[in-house]
Amino acid sequence: MEGSHIMAVLFFLFFGLIMRMCYGDTDPNDLKVLNSFRKGLENPELLKWPEDGDDPCGPPSWPYVFCSGDRVTQIQAKNLGLRGTLPPNFNQLSELYNLGLQRNNLTGMLPSFSGLSKLEFAFLDYNAFEAIPSDFFNGLTSLRVLSLEENPLNGTTGWSFPLDLEKSVQLTNLSLVNCNLVGPLPDFLGTLPSLTNLRLSGNRLSGKIPETFAQSSIQVLWLNNQEGEGLTGPIDVVSSMIFLRQLWLHGNQFNGRIPHDIGNLTSLQELNLNSNQLVGLIPESLAEMELELLVLNNNMLMGPIPEFKAANVSYNNNFFCQIKPGHECDPQVTALLDVLDNLNYPLFLISDWSGNNPCTGSTESTGPWFGLSCNSNHQVSIINLPRHELNGTLSPSLAKLDSLLEIRLEGNNITGMVPSNFSELKSLRLFDLSDNHLEPPLPNFREDVKVVIVGNPLLTTESGGMSLPPENSHPSPDNLSPPSSSSHKAHDPNMNSSSSQSKLDHSKRFKTVAIVSGITVFVVAVPLVVFLFICSMKKKKASLDAPSSIVVHPRDPSNRDNVVKVTVSDTTTGSLSTKTGTSSLSNISGETQNSHIIEAGNLVISVQVLRKVTNNFSSENELGRGGFGTVYKGELEDGTKIAVKRMEHGVISSKALEEFEAEIAVLSKVRHRHLVSLLGYSIGGNERLLVYEYMPLGALSQHLFHWKNLKLKPLSLSQRLAIALDVARGIEYLHGLACQTFIHRDLKSSNILLGDDFHAKVSDFGLVKLAPDGEKSVATKLAGTFGYLAPEYAVMGKITTKVDVFSYGVVLMELLTGLTALDESRPEERRYLAEWFWRIKSNKEKLMAAIDPALEATDEAFESISIVSELAGHCTAREAHHRPDMSHVVNVLVALVEKWKPVDDELDYDSGIDYSRPLPQMLKIWKEAESNEFSYGASTENSRGSSIAAKPSGFADSFTSADAR
Repeated sequence: MEGSHIMAVLFFLFFGLIMRMCYGDTDPNDLKVLNSFRKGLENPELLKWPEDGDDPCGPPSWPYVFCSGDRVTQIQAKNLGLRGTLPPNFNQLSELYNLGLQRNNLTGMLPSFSGLSKLEFAFLDYNAFEAIPSDFFNGLTSLRVLSLEENPLNGTTGWSFPLDLEKSVQLTNLSLVNCNLVGPLPDFLGTLPSLTNLRLSGNRLSGKIPETFAQSSIQVLWLNNQEGEGLTGPIDVVSSMIFLRQLWLHGNQFNGRIPHDIGNLTSLQELNLNSNQLVGLIPESLAEMELELLVLNNNMLMGPIPEFKAANVSYNNNFFCQIKPGHECDPQVTALLDVLDNLNYPLFLISDWSGNNPCTGSTESTGPWFGLSCNSNHQVSIINLPRHELNGTLSPSLAKLDSLLEIRLEGNNITGMVPSNFSELKSLRLFDLSDNHLEPPLPNFREDVKVVIVGNPLLTTESGGMSLPPENSHPSPDNLSPPSSSSHKAHDPNMNSSSSQSKLDHSKRFKTVAIVSGITVFVVAVPLVVFLFICSMKKKKASLDAPSSIVVHPRDPSNRDNVVKVTVSDTTTGSLSTKTGTSSLSNISGETQNSHIIEAGNLVISVQVLRKVTNNFSSENELGRGGFGTVYKGELEDGTKIAVKRMEHGVISSKALEEFEAEIAVLSKVRHRHLVSLLGYSIGGNERLLVYEYMPLGALSQHLFHWKNLKLKPLSLSQRLAIALDVARGIEYLHGLACQTFIHRDLKSSNILLGDDFHAKVSDFGLVKLAPDGEKSVATKLAGTFGYLAPEYAVMGKITTKVDVFSYGVVLMELLTGLTALDESRPEERRYLAEWFWRIKSNKEKLMAAIDPALEATDEAFESISIVSELAGHCTAREAHHRPDMSHVVNVLVALVEKWKPVDDELDYDSGIDYSRPLPQMLKIWKEAESNEFSYGASTENSRGSSIAAKPSGFADSFTSADAR
């Protein structure tokens, strides 16, 4: 009996020892870390850990804690709503291999994970961690999955990929979406042998996709929606990533062509390339891919639309020649697209060379494509693109344009040989490729073709080229007669040597005659020059006293030279003189102070002319005042109305003249039907004048806030929605579709101007770039814009495209409520429209009460109003990375506009002057449009392009967190 009792005691002791070995007291260091974690929380009760417990590994173990023996190996506390920070000694959990703290409200600095060599899974996404230490990734050699997405890490400066991550060779999934990554993509990401999922959306990455990605094992690659400069360069490397299943590259600045061998990606299911600067034709291999999703919107793709095999495909807002799939381009268009291809698709031509008729443009009223002229049979007869920095080679397809009379491409950077079939152009009279980098041999042109190829270093007479004298290198359009046979002989490299001696004798006689003639000319010329100088000074003084005016006449298609004519009216004599010039550079008046030049699409008008057409900038002509100056109405002699912005003295006075002109050159290339066009400029003394189109219905602000005083009709819901869509398309173009990315920075209702039929255009874009960088500039930029400023811009001066999205959201609120963005006379809780609207937008009763009474909103209308209010809320989200891009905004509004006001035939809208064209293209139709007035703004206050065509039934269905990426 006693023996059995002893055996029982020994059994229980042994069992207890086994249990202690299996579970045991938790390692003291692990316990210390967990207690530090608990103390750093504001709401530790959510963990349900015992307050007096000292053994997390148990038994029983603490909730959300998992152990192996006495060591903590897992913490799984996701989506508990925990608030607080992680302790700095967190990396002492040396046996930890799985950490799940995602979807809480943890803040502060992430602790270093240095030394956690057994950590395989780390989920820290959807928190609010504010910083990451530089040694965070040190020693994570077992790491397989890491998710840090949706954390504002190092918000002001950002953080870049650490080199320590290169040693995590077992990494399969890396998700760093919206966590302020900056800088280039490192090469080692393409060499990690196990990496299959790489999600880096919504950061501030820049540079190109590394070539090392070509042979990687990546299956899911998200690089979309990078803020700032974004990712750039070609995307050729992706065609070698044969394991890809999902590729998101949208919302960047990728350029170049879509790779022709992209069809090699046989595993690809989703391809998002929208909102980049991709050019060229859609490859056949892409059209043949049986994708689940293909998105090509908002690029600069051209040519025909192929018949796609993808289940879901969208390709809006490109520059295709047709509107339906499966239809080929006109043969002339096909040839010209080949020309563009060889010249690497210059951006300034892509947007203009759209449509299926190079002689009429996208509509019948817009005239030929930029740089082209056509004959009466609608055949291209002249190509005139001198000094446009064209790069590339000449396409043999140019010879298919058999009606060509002139090819003028001088002063570019064209290389290679001239295609031999150019000699087959039976109508050609002038071939000017001087000052390029052409190579021999040249085709055998007919004798009646004037060939100008001086300034091509490789085309010497020894190499078989033709070199005409410098004085003939840039013939005027009035001097296109073929060179004489003697001229050819004088430059014949095969001339026999028997004439050498006679040449020498002739040269000696010529020198003697030249010396005598020179002395004679000098004696006669000096008095003549003095006389002409006195006359010139008198004429100049007269021109200053009586400023001239100009009338710009359209190109005359019957004129074989097809030149621009500018009529200068001299008020001192009442006489008229007509001068001509080309679209390259023509000094019309011969006087610097009063010159009218058509250059690269800009009209440079003298200060005196603009003084006259604005009645010397009289107050009666004043249209509005803003932070950058005062706007005046002007009317040219032919009746064309313009708006002249007189820049405030000091706003740009510190700018060098060259820099001012360079900025204007950039802004003048930004052409879109929903942006107020910059038509020209003038510089004289301290004057800086900008000439804009004139918009007859004034600023949106007067129609929202002052319509009663001005005795106007209130805007209807359909008008407000259409205006919102117009503005969204204009800003969308600035952000991603223009020649470069623009950030408006000062979008507001007084900078939105209305034309005929209430079509809206955004004004003053890019003027912030013209301001100096000093304190005055900051005050100028922010003056009058409080209430529209995004928090990160107002507080830290952080500038991204999302600053404009915030301002746009405030404009949406103004459209819905009829209230100004900021009104000091309103009660404090309603003073700032954005702040107040955010609080009431989710309450149906309060939202209904906030709607502008002039809308007379019905229940049916309220459904659409609710969608717009939710859109406005997303646009004004406090965190920039939570705001959508403008492409998504357009997507939402298109459906609403179609619901309330079906889109009219665009020919009705385009029947007037299309200011999306460069100025030389508009000259042709100005004369015909004298009866139409275009106004900048008619108060003392300060094009429907296709885009994403989806029709969401409600905003909630169309906007998710992924859209903000």
